[in-house]
Amino acid sequence: MTTPKHGIVLGGGWAGMLAAHVLARHAETVTVIERDVLPDAPRHRKGSPQGRHVHVLWSSGARLIDGLLPGMVERLLKAGARKVNFHQDLVTLTSHGWQHRFPPRQYALMCTRPFLDWHVRDQILAGGRVTVRQRTEILDLVGDGTRISGVRVRDMDSGDTQTLGADLVVDASGRGSRLRHWLSALDLPPVEEDVVDAGIAYSTRIYQAPPGATEGFPAINVAADHRVREPGRFGVVYPQEDGTWMVTLSCTRGAGLPTTEEEFLPYARTLRHPLVADLISGAEPLTPVAVSRVGANRRLYPERLERWPEGLVVVGDALAAFNPIYGHGMSAAARAATALDEQLALGVDEAGSARRVQRAISASVDDPWIMAASKDVEYVGCRMNAKDPRLTGGATARQRFSDLIADRAIRSSAVCDVVTDVISLTAPQSELASNRFLSLMHQDRMLPELTAPPLTPDELSLVKLSPSSLAGVKGVPR
Repeated sequence: MTTPKHGIVLGGGWAGMLAAHVLARHAETVTVIERDVLPDAPRHRKGSPQGRHVHVLWSSGARLIDGLLPGMVERLLKAGARKVNFHQDLVTLTSHGWQHRFPPRQYALMCTRPFLDWHVRDQILAGGRVTVRQRTEILDLVGDGTRISGVRVRDMDSGDTQTLGADLVVDASGRGSRLRHWLSALDLPPVEEDVVDAGIAYSTRIYQAPPGATEGFPAINVAADHRVREPGRFGVVYPQEDGTWMVTLSCTRGAGLPTTEEEFLPYARTLRHPLVADLISGAEPLTPVAVSRVGANRRLYPERLERWPEGLVVVGDALAAFNPIYGHGMSAAARAATALDEQLALGVDEAGSARRVQRAISASVDDPWIMAASKDVEYVGCRMNAKDPRLTGGATARQRFSDLIADRAIRSSAVCDVVTDVISLTAPQSELASNRFLSLMHQDRMLPELTAPPLTPDELSLVKLSPSSLAGVKGVPR
């Protein structure tokens, strides 16, 4: 066997459906096992609690998705997703001040998560090679420590159990994956795990945007300043499909998240700048407040085990879950799916092939992992249980260099271009240590510091704000 005849994917979310699509390019049949009933339209579902909060698909991930599903980006844009060019279409208060709106380098697609999930799932299932078994619970892996040959499942309505055979099982069951338990039952040693938990929590409402504001007004991002050594507070106003704004307020451990409609606007007033609060104070809320407290960075290292069973790979949040505030999760899943596709093309018949596939997938999530985890370590109250030397050693020097980059990127177009490439996962993080970048840091022209959000008169008029209301930033004085 050079390619699997039947593949099983555990989980029908974003990462699972991408994995199923890739598997269907190489296997004869593919079955997705899913606890939920997947909606037949862009609607929320129970198994995606983060789905009510802000999501972005970075340009790197969008390009990969288009490679796997040709025409998908065009389909999303035609259906109403917003294309936000960084940093032309974004007004950001970073930890070091207001970001100049330089010409676009990368972009992000902004839309609700159910909208994105449904369009991608609809196109994948239309191919006819992927079958979804809904309302089905995964009980165990079938096999032993050398090879996984299938899964044991239970129908959640009838209670009937069944063993399903497979040549390849892909665990895409998310943060709730029971992979470590399953492997322990097969007498395999524990999988190493790193956790970096800044206590991130999210509170979100959708508002009706002023007429034209989802196209003629930039996305807004007000970030915390880690240097003040107090819990961080964040707020974003991002355009969505159907002429709406999604407003997500978030915090790190100890800041006190707003959980009611009455608390939402007052909390927005506590951010480092009142822009988010000013925008929503006169806007019509369309939804109640949705709250989530699942945001820790968590990574498993299955590729490090001395023994790894053939017929098993892990992707998505089951492998590496990130603080959602950085918007890397969906692009990381697209990177993993692409890596899976490339590795399956090489065949999986030789001994150690599953380990080879897993190593490639794990390598694809390394950059988003270290970016999210190393940033969260900077926040007061962060809890870390990690052995990654990039997180445990040289913290002071690393933070000093990170602050220097942040200070330059908001005022230097060339520096900002490289940083944006890295943040969007278009360029590797190692680019920030290259001689070319270090030269730019010292040689490129620096623009003056901005003292207010860089909004044009037309943009201010669109949302009925005046320049006089926008001055002032709370935080460390420069």
